[in-house]
Amino acid sequence: MTERSTLDGLLSRREVVICAGPGGVGKTTCAAAIALHGARLGLRSCVVTIDPAKRLGDALGVASLTNEAHRVDIDPPAPPGGGLWALMLDTKSTFDEVVTRYSASPEQAQAILSNRLYRNISGVLGGTQEYMAMEKLYALHSSGLYDLIVVDTPPTRHALDFVDAPGRLMRFLDNRVFRLLMSPTRVGLRAIGAATNLLLRAVSKVVGGAVVNDAVAFFTAFEGMEQGFRDRAANVSALLSDPRTGFVVVTTPRREAVNEAIFFADRLAGSSDRVDALVANRMFPSFGSLPAVMTAALTDVPGQLDVPDGDRTASNLARSDVEATARILTDFEQISSKEESHISELAKRLPGTAIIRVPFLAADVHDMGGLDEVQKLLFAVS
Repeated sequence: MTERSTLDGLLSRREVVICAGPGGVGKTTCAAAIALHGARLGLRSCVVTIDPAKRLGDALGVASLTNEAHRVDIDPPAPPGGGLWALMLDTKSTFDEVVTRYSASPEQAQAILSNRLYRNISGVLGGTQEYMAMEKLYALHSSGLYDLIVVDTPPTRHALDFVDAPGRLMRFLDNRVFRLLMSPTRVGLRAIGAATNLLLRAVSKVVGGAVVNDAVAFFTAFEGMEQGFRDRAANVSALLSDPRTGFVVVTTPRREAVNEAIFFADRLAGSSDRVDALVANRMFPSFGSLPAVMTAALTDVPGQLDVPDGDRTASNLARSDVEATARILTDFEQISSKEESHISELAKRLPGTAIIRVPFLAADVHDMGGLDEVQKLLFAVS
């Protein structure tokens, strides 16, 4: 099978593209470049980052991004009907929106939002960021406002948390302890009476009575909402497995980054048809075989350098310069060859997947001009 080397055709197959991979490999830039390409095709494209480093706003030339989609000006403008939007996930704000959506009444929503336990855990509870990212993705997709949604995920293993978030929430809601506490008749807290009181008093001595009271109040206020979370988790899971959702794995050719990408690719092996591409970013250039004059300098073959006859000093200087350059190019070629072997190893995990090699650029991507350059490399745009 001939290896594909661009993302051409990606946006005709997918409505959701999830960019995943190790940290610091350029996922944010690739996600923004994919969304930019969609906008230039006339699609309403939205790129979402859950990376708190705020690199997306820098690349798009936007001073700050919020939890709401912000339209980005691009030059030349998108065709009629198309456009580019961007947002950065705010976990706390998204959680507040979810609570309000699933509450049976404004009073129930307010009871939860004002609860001290909720306020303390809503932005930092393990797995919350990943699940809220799924909530935001689903909300954007179901709104019908966008033709394409591109998600920039956290580093690899956290990206897997992102993909697994709906299933983890379902397991939590099915947990015996949670189901006992959330019993509509509150049997769980009353039936064990004295034992419960002893337990609560013991816990109160460690964490304080106010914390225990807040926890009891939180579970009481939460009553009746779990079905909404359960239904939404099932819907989000279905979106992730939908044929319209695909993945782009981004890495650099460094050994440790490739190992992380291999870990992710192996986890997705069962659905490799949804892995649209491997982007090998910041590849070292290959300059090919050395010219004859450089080979001559390295092998000490006389008479091969173009210097004035009889000018021994010029000859020695020229040979020295050529030899130094040749050794540098030889080192470069060794690095390039090693990097290529790393990427080839990764490619074997997902046979038939497009491999896009993006070379080192002259400067970091920090504006729309740099983003344009990456877009052209990913999609072979002239």
